[in-house]
Amino acid sequence: MASTYIQRNNGTPDNRKKFTFSFWVKRAKLGTYQYIQGFQDNGVGDPRITLTFRDNDVFELSEGNSSGTTLGRLRTSRKFRDTSAWYAITVAVDTTLATADDRIKIWVNGVQETAFDNRVNYTQNLDTCIDDNRHTIGAIYNNSLSGYFDGSLSHYHYCDGYAYQASNFGSTDSTTGEWKINTSPSVSYGTNGCFVLKDGNSVTDQSPNTNNFTAGGTLTKTEDSPSNVFATMNPLYLSSGSMNLVNGNLTNNGNSGSAWRSLFSTLGASSGKYYFEMKVDRINSGDTNNIILGIVSEDQTVQTADNGKFFGTSRGYGYHAKDGKKLNNDNTTANGVAYGSSWTTNDIIGCAINLDNHKIYWSKNGTFQASGVPTSGSTGTGSAFNLTTGYTYLVTVASYYDDERYSFNFGNGYFGTTAVSSAGTNASGIGIFEYDVPTGYTALSTKGLNT
Repeated sequence: MASTYIQRNNGTPDNRKKFTFSFWVKRAKLGTYQYIQGFQDNGVGDPRITLTFRDNDVFELSEGNSSGTTLGRLRTSRKFRDTSAWYAITVAVDTTLATADDRIKIWVNGVQETAFDNRVNYTQNLDTCIDDNRHTIGAIYNNSLSGYFDGSLSHYHYCDGYAYQASNFGSTDSTTGEWKINTSPSVSYGTNGCFVLKDGNSVTDQSPNTNNFTAGGTLTKTEDSPSNVFATMNPLYLSSGSMNLVNGNLTNNGNSGSAWRSLFSTLGASSGKYYFEMKVDRINSGDTNNIILGIVSEDQTVQTADNGKFFGTSRGYGYHAKDGKKLNNDNTTANGVAYGSSWTTNDIIGCAINLDNHKIYWSKNGTFQASGVPTSGSTGTGSAFNLTTGYTYLVTVASYYDDERYSFNFGNGYFGTTAVSSAGTNASGIGIFEYDVPTGYTALSTKGLNT
């Protein structure tokens, strides 16, 4: 939702002492102030009640007045830095309660938080500024919009006049022990409450009210959800810190200077068969096509900002855009072995990884290179490499210049913010891809891993 928000103007307040927010959130960018929502006070522009990921990646509810006085605040000690996970967060306020510490409560994945860095308790029976005028989700409005949230939101509830617990919105799965969504909770929403982003990017209120929102910017639907988490590229690796990851960490908008740097996926696998795609958005205008796409064993990820050559490791396998060569266990790109065609701007490179028979194949715009047949099983017809067995592999890409830009599709059906032009066939039914997914292969996602 980076640079995107949804917004509505509330009606007349009816109960300022109690309210609940509950939502699922998947973060993308870390280390900056990002706002899940903000209530503007009486149209003057002050963001009075906010739900915020702060620049040190903790989470808080905070309310302040136009004089700068904090009326209520609860800030977690824990940091939210897992960009591969969906968090279920519930925040309840009830200023009528006698015990001061009970007036703000926060639950994460069904467990109430007990450790906080900062607490300012509401005074008993205080009328908060909830419901005053503008309700913004994905940013705050303080005379202008700012603090855009970068990531994904799902099942956003606001219950006006009611203080609920996390157990109203989810439950623990008896098999996995994980927190799961209650898709249709039995809760009341009050006059100004709402339930949006229930199924995809719909801003139509799914509560009994008709408190619909209006979107600002492009609100993109994602296949990634709390019940099926798709891989992205991981911003926590050292070499990734020198890259400009956007669009939910699926697009690299360039290196900060000329040096080999490698990105790695948030999910990996040691068995099964998986397919993903990457589109080249831009190449360097001089020494062109210094992009290498492939996989690497988790224990050989290269964490360096100036010589991040995954293809120089013994279990790093890549396909080079510049000359179509395949690379493994050599830091010198010139020493690659002839394999397929070169690739450039607007080309879409597919990759089929068979970790049952330990083969890997690459395609260019739907055609597997070297007459590869990913469905050939142990014979490995046209496979690029025989992969070393017994390891967990991550998707990886290395690039050299700032001008080299590219976007991944692990099954969300988008390259950046552009939907695939015509989805290919996919027997597994998991994910949306530009080209046909080879039979027996699936997306690198939690459901795909469990197939």
